[in-house]
Amino acid sequence: MNTSEFRTKFRQRFGADPMVFRAPGRVNLIGEHTDYNDGFVMPSAIDMYTWVAVSARADRRLVIFSDNYAEQVEFDLNDSKPAPRRHWSDYPRGVAVILDKAGHRLKGANLAIQGEVPLGSGLSSSAAIEVATALALLGASGLEVGRVELAKLCQRAENEFVGMRCGIMDQFISVCGHADHALMLDCRSLEYRLLPLPPEVRLVICNTMVKHELASGEYNKRRADCEAAVRHLAKSLPKVRALRDVTLQELEQHGRGLDPTVLRRARHVVSEDERMEEAAQALTSGDLKAFGKLMEQSHLSLRDDYQVSCKELDIMVDLARTAEGTYGARMTGGGFGGCTINLVRADQVEPFKQVVAHGYQQATGLMPQIFVSTAAEGAGQVKD
Repeated sequence: MNTSEFRTKFRQRFGADPMVFRAPGRVNLIGEHTDYNDGFVMPSAIDMYTWVAVSARADRRLVIFSDNYAEQVEFDLNDSKPAPRRHWSDYPRGVAVILDKAGHRLKGANLAIQGEVPLGSGLSSSAAIEVATALALLGASGLEVGRVELAKLCQRAENEFVGMRCGIMDQFISVCGHADHALMLDCRSLEYRLLPLPPEVRLVICNTMVKHELASGEYNKRRADCEAAVRHLAKSLPKVRALRDVTLQELEQHGRGLDPTVLRRARHVVSEDERMEEAAQALTSGDLKAFGKLMEQSHLSLRDDYQVSCKELDIMVDLARTAEGTYGARMTGGGFGGCTINLVRADQVEPFKQVVAHGYQQATGLMPQIFVSTAAEGAGQVKD
């Protein structure tokens, strides 16, 4: 991203010198389908960002230009009944609506948005645009919001305005990510800790280029299965409010009356939460081999118990395990397509890419997208 060129284009379009903000996309290293069960996740910000340039206006209008879509839209912040359009502009507008509802009275603003996070790749381009827009609108209005509160407001924008029932992870890591670290987040309390990722490792994200149509319906079924398991277990374990409150031993002892499919779903979530603490210990001690084994266990659990993998993801993971310098590989995201996340030794990244790309094309006829990143810094203002 050439920030000087970005500023120049803004001046040409809007006739004002802008402030510039950015927010990153993310990948989740381990802890899948645990967020809506009050569990733990371990995302990392990646060095692909959404950039927003902004200048204040004298009125209460938002004028938003998207460089990616080559389209400009306008909204009035005084509109008493703002409604989504099922359009890219719902994300920045939703953020403005929620900030205003929360008592942060915004000034009108001109915004230019440019995104580096690939759309539809499962790397959370939506959270990146929400967080960068929120910072820009607050900055142009001379307002400040705490980081955790900012993540909550951006999640609300996606839940309440856009209509996507996402958890807090994507917005949280975009706001609170830290260079060279993963972040272990407790999705119930929102407490978190930073965990070091050694400089000799890279995050290699492989996009299968498929997204099977049943994904959204199956996602809702998994949530319903988890809720059914909680209702059953709470009868004998009154402490249980979510699956994060259950141990594997308790699940084995008190889950006998569960439907076999529901039991498998619960077993994935409970075992994944237990893997999280081991994963945190592995990163803290620099034991990437142990961390990689936990990634493998996570993928097998997602494939066999939660049943959200697919042929293409399994092929991609199997290929990655054959490549020199791979510590761990697993599917990441909701499943049924999308991406894998791989921890790879930095000096073996290029051979890794060749092995996976060639093998995947041979097996599926598809050429994958492969992105390489370090753990990146979270959102903020860019002053240079």
